[in-house]
Amino acid sequence: MKLGTPEALALAAKGASFYAMYQAKDEEKRAWFEKAEKAASQAIAKAPDYPEGYFERARALGRLSQYKGILEALAEGLAPRIKGDLEKTLKLKPDHAGAMVALALWHFELVQKGWLVAATQGADGSRVEPLMKEAIELEPEVIIHRVEYARVLAAWGKKAEARKQLEIALSLPARTAADRYDQERARKDLSQLK
Repeated sequence: MKLGTPEALALAAKGASFYAMYQAKDEEKRAWFEKAEKAASQAIAKAPDYPEGYFERARALGRLSQYKGILEALAEGLAPRIKGDLEKTLKLKPDHAGAMVALALWHFELVQKGWLVAATQGADGSRVEPLMKEAIELEPEVIIHRVEYARVLAAWGKKAEARKQLEIALSLPARTAADRYDQERARKDLSQLK
């Protein structure tokens, strides 16, 4: 944050989001996602054409919406803001696999909330799988892409396909702490697949 460059601010946002996702206590998570959103917004203000600023703000707002609950998130207009940031990321960097996965999850989550929420927010379930597959094609060794795709497949009742994605996630080399946390999640998800 002190460095203040767009890259440093986006990295600070990512760090705050990762801390909230992987290590913070439940009562701390919301505050960390708010810090992430603030840092990402500062990155965007300094460099409106830097895709990572938009991606990190979308990540922070997406996670924040989970803590606020559907009614509060809808009232605050978070869904269109998240979608707008992800679409801006992809406009600036069309091969941004992380933004593809996040946009797929945006559509998935809103469709899961019911047709009324999906229709009012412009969510489309048919966009989920193509976005996931394209992201995995671009970055086949990124563990989180596989874990998130498996979650979607399992929710759709495609358990054999979900199992395959989780097994691949567990076979990939864990290069970061986030990868290790994601593999822990993959192991847990795999054990719960019946």
